[in-house]
Amino acid sequence: MSKITTVGLDLAKNVFQVHGTDALGKAALRKKLRRCQVVEFFTKLPHCLVAMEACAGAHFWGRELTRLGHDVRLIPPAYVKPFVKRQKNDAADAEAICEAIQRPSMRTVPIKSEDTQAA
Repeated sequence: MSKITTVGLDLAKNVFQVHGTDALGKAALRKKLRRCQVVEFFTKLPHCLVAMEACAGAHFWGRELTRLGHDVRLIPPAYVKPFVKRQKNDAADAEAICEAIQRPSMRTVPIKSEDTQAA
């Protein structure tokens, strides 16, 4: 398996979709993770860029993955939508997130701290 440099993570209630690409942008990983498997999976994964659509849950997961040493970036959902290539489903969303974050001019949202998010 080639070295994964970028991961798109689509969040859901129970099952998260992961799409990883190598340095050339080729798909190197497609995986479903249950909520309880996310931290364990990213602990074993070498440090990389992890992108998610910005939402309340994304700030929590952003803080968790940052603690593990990953570079986490949140993208507004409106900026991800143009990158969805086929029907809207979680796997296609994860791939679109991964594609979107690789654009050099992509805007991101800062991760909120627990206090800021609670206010």
